[in-house]
Amino acid sequence: MISKYFNPYTDFGFKKLFGEEGSKDLLIDFLNQLLPSQHQVAELSFKNPENMADTGDERKCIFDIYCQSKTGERFIVEMQKAKMQFFKDRSLFYSTFPIREQGKKGVWDFYLLPVYFIAILDFKYDEQEDERKFRRDVCLKDQDGEVFYNNE
Repeated sequence: MISKYFNPYTDFGFKKLFGEEGSKDLLIDFLNQLLPSQHQVAELSFKNPENMADTGDERKCIFDIYCQSKTGERFIVEMQKAKMQFFKDRSLFYSTFPIREQGKKGVWDFYLLPVYFIAILDFKYDEQEDERKFRRDVCLKDQDGEVFYNNE
């Protein structure tokens, strides 16, 4: 039994279970259980989880697990046990790093591949929420509620 040797609900245990080359198949299977059928992952590679700020005045971020599929989609996987104020804001902020890294110098091409932020939480992040949801698909909408950006 794995929990006999380490606790998968700690940063160390979570990264040991899902964030190493030898356990890549477990991470792929885990992601594919969460993702819609059109976004299944066949192969992925781990990326550097530390993202530096552009200046000393800006905040950097360190992901628990950061990986990229063979087709270019990026995945941030976070384990958060302690209650965190402004968790939605943090999720959005973290998601900007893989978006920004897709910008390449040269030809004017701003096509963006999907970025997935997967969070395993041990707390309810929104006390006003009436119903817990297992998965949330978030998209950018305009003031009339119409989808502004959809890259499917």
